[in-house]
Amino acid sequence: MMREQYVTTTQGSSVPRPVPDQVYTIGIYGWRKRCLYLFVLLLIIILVVNFALTIWILRVMWFNTEGMGLLQVHSEGVKLDEGESEFLFPVYAQEIHSREDVALLLHSSENVSLNVRNEDGDVTGRMTVGPKEAQGHTHKLLINSHNDHMLFSADGEQAVIGNDKLRITGPEGALFQHSVETPQLKSELFKDLRLESPTRSLTIDAPKGVHIKALAGNTEAASNMDVILQSSAGLLVLDAETVRMPSLPLSRGGVSGGAQGLYEVCVCPSGKLFLSKAGVTSTCSENQEC
Repeated sequence: MMREQYVTTTQGSSVPRPVPDQVYTIGIYGWRKRCLYLFVLLLIIILVVNFALTIWILRVMWFNTEGMGLLQVHSEGVKLDEGESEFLFPVYAQEIHSREDVALLLHSSENVSLNVRNEDGDVTGRMTVGPKEAQGHTHKLLINSHNDHMLFSADGEQAVIGNDKLRITGPEGALFQHSVETPQLKSELFKDLRLESPTRSLTIDAPKGVHIKALAGNTEAASNMDVILQSSAGLLVLDAETVRMPSLPLSRGGVSGGAQGLYEVCVCPSGKLFLSKAGVTSTCSENQEC
């Protein structure tokens, strides 16, 4: 509190005239002062709590000059020397590499999804690995070997296997719903090669011929109905040391074939073959079974 006294003089006289004293109060007093102190104290408490929380977060997250704990931030990117990293939300990265001599493992309790987006943000490729199946969505699938040789390629029109050999090891073989085009079908060593159509026909077609060869075994063709060997503009050649037809029908008439049991093969105009007991001359015309 200050007390000020002002002295005035009258005009034309030098005698001062006393003026009543006036009291001015300077400062904050009363409840305003207490509220101000309480507000300042509250600010100090908030600052202390914030500072303590900041120190606690820095210690828990292991912040340092190189990064955050084992996670180091460099000009080339982010590097994790040890331990595992867990992401709770989507991760956007240009490249992801594993540590040297350590495999890259992606683990999730539900599924792992990899999405590729274009400049507009639309998904152009997707790969999802779930607990029951793995799915991939892309315009073209291409798998190359370590020397950049194409192994497998697939798009909306066809699937191409670029390797020299395709090996199927399933116990029931391979099932094709439509036609198959291949230059060679070959079984494994010491195993049979079997082509089967359980309920429909089996057709083997080639513009320059079909070659069936067994290097160390037999070639068999069995049918419940007819087996037809047809050549539209050529010959049917049976080139073997011995040609056997054990189930040809035997004609009922004719002369005795003698002690040797000799027979001759006869051909009907329709192409049917039958056996007739051999005689001095041909007996086919006498014992026709056409």
